[in-house]
Amino acid sequence: MNCYQCGCTLSQHDFCTNCGADVALYKRIIYISNRFYNDGLERAGVRDLTGAITSLRQSLKFNKNNVEARNLLGLVYFETGEVVAALSEWVISKNLRPKKNIADDYISMIQTNQNRLDAINQTIKKYNQALTYCNQDSLDLAVIQLKKVLSLNPKFIRAHQLLALLYINNEEWERAKRELTKCLEIDTNNTATLRYLKEVDEMLLPEEGVKNSSKKQKASNQVIKYQSGNETIIQPANMKESRGVTSLLNLGIGLAIGIAIAFFLILPARIQSARANIDEELRKVSEQSDAKTATIDELQQQLGELQAQKETLEQDMTAYMGTDDGNLQSVESLMKAASAYLTEPSDVTTVADYLDQIEQERSEEGEQENTEAFDSLYNNLLALVGPQLAESYDEEGHAAFWAANYEEAIPKLTKAYQYDPTNGQALYDLANSYYRMGDAQTAKGIYQQVIELFPNTEKADKSENFLAEIERAEE
Repeated sequence: MNCYQCGCTLSQHDFCTNCGADVALYKRIIYISNRFYNDGLERAGVRDLTGAITSLRQSLKFNKNNVEARNLLGLVYFETGEVVAALSEWVISKNLRPKKNIADDYISMIQTNQNRLDAINQTIKKYNQALTYCNQDSLDLAVIQLKKVLSLNPKFIRAHQLLALLYINNEEWERAKRELTKCLEIDTNNTATLRYLKEVDEMLLPEEGVKNSSKKQKASNQVIKYQSGNETIIQPANMKESRGVTSLLNLGIGLAIGIAIAFFLILPARIQSARANIDEELRKVSEQSDAKTATIDELQQQLGELQAQKETLEQDMTAYMGTDDGNLQSVESLMKAASAYLTEPSDVTTVADYLDQIEQERSEEGEQENTEAFDSLYNNLLALVGPQLAESYDEEGHAAFWAANYEEAIPKLTKAYQYDPTNGQALYDLANSYYRMGDAQTAKGIYQQVIELFPNTEKADKSENFLAEIERAEE
């Protein structure tokens, strides 16, 4: 353990032997963080992934630089099918420890396999489509989409849970239990899974109890027991006493009993077996029919949309493929930006292009809710490349400004101030560029910003003078 102030290795004392800093509380915080990490590691070892996520998050609350805890949290997310959340943790870990970090291998494992990356994108797309079908009350189509999702990512717990809920809604308890059992095989202590499974078991157990009691009642009725001296005699229920009758009568009774046994025992068993086979065939045919019906409904729905919107088909398809429920395109752009930064950290221009693309998509689609992992990765990436972009745009913008190339200077200075809001000179020269191009109204608004954001500075005084000139010109 190293001192947080000077980096020297700490001893058993509660102070740093090099700089004298009090490290008692610091040691306790690191100790608690490691305790939570060890607890998360133990829970992950027994597939208690929900408990492991809780413990590892607590560990990172106490020590956000705990790289081992962050890497393990990414692995747990990946095991539950949350690939974007896993990538977010590994990218942060990579930035905390650039060298000798196993997060490099995890990131490369996903990015270098194009098929796996495409499967991840398809999983997100189809899961969002299934949610849309659920909101539209098209539950059969949602079931088909979720089955496709699980074929691409069998460990996606949320897809298993949603499919189980749809089965519960259709009162298909056995299928719901199979999906929930698969969830427990992945995460043994998932609270939502256990709650759903409890509801399913409550619906299944009463039927099993009735079946068992009826079987016992039948078994007890098939035999007759009575006591003869010290011996207990057990004989079939249909056997009748035949005392004092002739052998011919015994033969007739035996024949009658044989016919009765064949009628009451053998024939019902064969009938039951035939019914079971018929029920199984009907179940298979019903499943195939449901799938075909769902496919027909989906095709009919698509046909209706094509007929109703044939004049705007190209625009609708372009919007659909571009936004994918408002999330997929942004996720792809963010993953490309992270990949570009990890491949070539010095090439911030490419990363800036992807970040601008995300901002443009947000402005076109309006405010949308993103996942916590998406926002965390976006903000961390912006914090890493922002200072370099601000410096680059500032140099290019001022070079164009002093060369009187104001059309080129305006977008550069705008980006410089966007990535560094403390750069008052860039904002002031942006106003001057608009003013010299003849756009006095835009310049007036920016001069007012300089006065409000950077008061008591030379730039603010000059901005007031320019505002006065503009107002006199307007009069």
